[in-house]
Amino acid sequence: MSDTAEKPEGRKLNPAVFLPITAFVVLVVLFAVLMFRPGRDARVIPSMLIGNPAPELALPAIPGLNGADGNPLPAFDPATFDGKPVLVNVWASWCVPCRQEHPLLMALSQREGVTIAGLNYKDKTPNAIQFLLGLGNPYDQVGTDQSGRAAIEWGVYGVPESFVVGADGTVLHKHTGPLTPEAIENDILPLLQGESPS
Repeated sequence: MSDTAEKPEGRKLNPAVFLPITAFVVLVVLFAVLMFRPGRDARVIPSMLIGNPAPELALPAIPGLNGADGNPLPAFDPATFDGKPVLVNVWASWCVPCRQEHPLLMALSQREGVTIAGLNYKDKTPNAIQFLLGLGNPYDQVGTDQSGRAAIEWGVYGVPESFVVGADGTVLHKHTGPLTPEAIENDILPLLQGESPS
């Protein structure tokens, strides 16, 4: 054999194989920059729904759940919001922070002109009923989301979460985590009363 014989060339790596990895890294970096930029409130998670129509998905009522008048509580249906602002609250009986915020919802439900709709997320019917019987029912209507489909349409990250839907059916605000007195007074109540938040 000759010393000048060429060695077989190795396979060249196609740069296209790195495109998915590069795209993923870029997205992670972009997400981190947007989420952790200076001056940003870490409790505020952006929502693609803000400024867009609320999802129209109706949910069945919780069987056996009655309102203060003794009649069955109406099902969750955004089509029945009737041209008034509504606070949509996503909750579950198994959710500890939901218990934490519940007294605030009860107080808010007593305010003149405030309408609250409940979206019960992946809960067992007896537990959901017991939760509201024990702590009080702030909801004008409530529906059960057993499959989690409605929560996906609303862009829910976890319970509790709350959304303000304007009189025109547009999502105006999202609050992630349990409500606080400050969030209610500064962000939510003004929108429910047709004002701009402070």
